[in-house]
Amino acid sequence: MQEHPTAPGPGVDAGVDPTLAARVPTAPAAPDAAPAALEVRGLWRRFGAKVAVAGVDLVVPPGSFYGLVGPNGAGKTTTLSMATGLLRPDAGTVLVRGHDLWADPVRVKGMLGVLPDGVRLFDRLSGEQLITYAGLLQGLDRETVAARTADLLGALDLVADRNTLVVDYSAGMTKKIALACALVHAPRVLVLDEPFEAVDPVSAANIREILAAFVAGGGTVIVSSHVMDLVQRMCDHVAVIAGGRVLAAGTVDEVRAGRSLEERFVELVGGRVSGEGLAWLRSSSD
Repeated sequence: MQEHPTAPGPGVDAGVDPTLAARVPTAPAAPDAAPAALEVRGLWRRFGAKVAVAGVDLVVPPGSFYGLVGPNGAGKTTTLSMATGLLRPDAGTVLVRGHDLWADPVRVKGMLGVLPDGVRLFDRLSGEQLITYAGLLQGLDRETVAARTADLLGALDLVADRNTLVVDYSAGMTKKIALACALVHAPRVLVLDEPFEAVDPVSAANIREILAAFVAGGGTVIVSSHVMDLVQRMCDHVAVIAGGRVLAAGTVDEVRAGRSLEERFVELVGGRVSGEGLAWLRSSSD
């Protein structure tokens, strides 16, 4: 399990000099070592006075199914947004398969498939048009895009709604069409922020099967989720993040340390409160 440094002490500016990462020496990788699918070093991001991400370090092995878990407001979405080029960090480095994201964003983003949380889609297109648009933006030819769009609509049970405008989709359907857009160019690294939120159980099972096949074929999946049981069953690696910092990271077995992932999560994150102040809920209204 990875060791993580403690937070800056009192009097240390959490904003950190944006050039800090460039001044910290790192050991070169072995020449024959496969690069990490995703590596983030010293990511920092603040919004005004609030520090959302405070020095996150993560190494995602190639071919892994990696879960990122944390409470609401932990910094998961901000971290993933910086790791995929949707948000520029105040400091830190992002490497995708050994390539610096911010040094060559067009090339590196082509290696990624991203399902962001809360980012608006071009929802005045139909589902079929939206996938087609995503494929063409990635440089695929029209024949390839058409074939893959048909495959994805079938796999995600959206054939009947292929000509429906995305603005008229349900929340679950919108999540599925966004996943199709992330997959259409056959990326090697998928970064999915809450991909199962609002998705019905049958569709969720189909998505899990698609993602498992993607990993079996050599791809890497990074997924954030609040559902500990799902992450424990689905992922082989996991990181627990809270307060903008990584509290533990490694294989699922290493992190959970002989307990369930949910028990270990609560131990690491804390924050449990009792419901003693709600005694009136347990009293009869008669």
